Amino acid sequence: MAEPRILAVVPARGGSKRLPRKNLLPLAGRPLIGWTLDAAQRSGCFTDVLVSTDDAEIAATAQSLGALVPWLRPAALAGDTARSIDVVLHALDRYAAAHGEVDALMLLQPTSPFRRPETIRRAVAQFVAQGSGASVVSVSPAATHPAWTFSLDGPRLKPFCGWEPLNQRSQDLPAAYTLNGAIYLASAARLRALQSFFAEDMQALVMPDAHEGHDIDTEEDWLQAEHIARLELAGR
Repeated sequence: MAEPRILAVVPARGGSKRLPRKNLLPLAGRPLIGWTLDAAQRSGCFTDVLVSTDDAEIAATAQSLGALVPWLRPAALAGDTARSIDVVLHALDRYAAAHGEVDALMLLQPTSPFRRPETIRRAVAQFVAQGSGASVVSVSPAATHPAWTFSLDGPRLKPFCGWEPLNQRSQDLPAAYTLNGAIYLASAARLRALQSFFAEDMQALVMPDAHEGHDIDTEEDWLQAEHIARLELAGR
């Protein structure tokens, strides 16, 4: 697949219970959503960078930052129970009807503000190289190895990976990774067929830098993001 047409979709609904209006909160002087839009635009990978939102203020802010916001998301896709994949498919179909089909779609959540343009380019290069349209998803080294995690059976602990790994040295366990939510990329055909970015043949885009995979969900996450933002800006 040479120079595929890729649509970037940035989902940004107005409601947020833990951090009200978080997509517009200023992070180091820039609205949170602006960090993601800037990285997407500077990557040079996309036919368009589209923001899917139900909120007029977010829409106006995104447009002022150069994003495409051709419509407001319907209320049915703006509640707490709305699935990300439904938002993605809605954006994909609406965009295709107006601008023609794209080859692939990358989901860029604004709550992962520190992904870099070069990492986006690396994801696209990996996607093109594998050639099957299978998903490329970003992961970070797991903070806690799954061998050391448990479920509860009443008061008793049950290790998710069984008892044997608990007797191994941590350095002898295979490396473990966790989805960090920063990048999801798949072909349009795959997304429509599977209605998911997740499949057995999906590939990992490893982000070794913990800052790049930082996800903002809570007030504590936000405070950490303010610290990271100061470091990022100081390093430019």
